Parts: sequence; structure tokens; C-alpha cells
Amino acid sequence: MTTTNSDAVLPAQGIEAPRSGRIDPKYLRSNPSAGSFEMVAWVFMRVSGAALVVLIFVHLWVNLMVGDGIHQIDFAFVAGKWSNPVWQFWDLTMLWLAMLHGTNGMRTIINDYAEKDSTRLWLKSILYLAATVIIILGTMVIFTFEACLVNEAGELLEYAPAFCENVTQ
Repeated sequence: MTTTNSDAVLPAQGIEAPRSGRIDPKYLRSNPSAGSFEMVAWVFMRVSGAALVVLIFVHLWVNLMVGDGIHQIDFAFVAGKWSNPVWQFWDLTMLWLAMLHGTNGMRTIINDYAEKDSTRLWLKSILYLAATVIIILGTMVIFTFEACLVNEAGELLEYAPAFCENVTQ
């Protein structure tokens, strides 16, 4: 004996079964396209999360496991890495995805827990401002990083990478 969703009613309370086709009018959307941003944000979280797992594990492997491990990380190591456009793009992608992923997650938390509209507005404004500043500053650091630093006399600083000796001569 089977019942369909349309005739399945809990006897004591008179509550209809889930997915019975009857929706309380307060839950109906007036504009069906209004949820498209949330859908895109939901998909972005899944895609960016998967991409970040790959980006971060490769980043950690190259920095901590290859070569001398943690002992190799210094100014010269970063300068050597960022002299290669592939690593600049890698780190830039990691920065942008991590900041946008985290900002989207915080936006969702603010929407869930901030009860007043004014509180929600202020919290999200601060969040977006902070994310924008960090993305801009991080991008500037990656693209304007100068590996071959010199002092006032034009001599290389002591912690300049070895490849800078060939560049300045």
C-alpha cells in the first residue's frame, strides 16, 4: 500500500508531508530571478574551495617540502619565486580566490546572524572595504616587488638574491 505526496497528511496535526506541492504564500518569491546572485555565490564557494585546496597544497609542497624545506624561506627565496611570472600568477590567484571565498562566507554569516538591516549594512560595508583593501595591496605587492634592492651608493643589499649580482653588473 503506497501513498502519494498529495494525499499524505500526518493525522494528528494535519501537517502536509514535505514536497506535497502546497507552499505557504509567505515563502513564495515575487521575483523568480532574485535568487540568481545567491545561486552564483553558492556555486562560486564550491568551485573556489576546490581550486583553493589545489593551490594551497601545491604552494605548501613547493615552499616546505622541496629543497631545504622551511630553512630555505627568506627574502631571496620569495624574490626568486616572484621573478617567475608563473608563481606571480599562482600567488595572485590564491590571494584573490581566498579573499573572495572568505568574504563571501562572511557575507553569508552576516546575513544569517545580523538581525537589523542597519547592522547588516555596516558589517557588510566594513567587510567589503577590508577585502578590497587587502586585494589591492596584495596585488600591488606581487606585481611591484623589487628583488634586487640597492642602497644609496648603488650597491646590492646583503640579503639580495644571488641572481641580482648578474642583473646590476
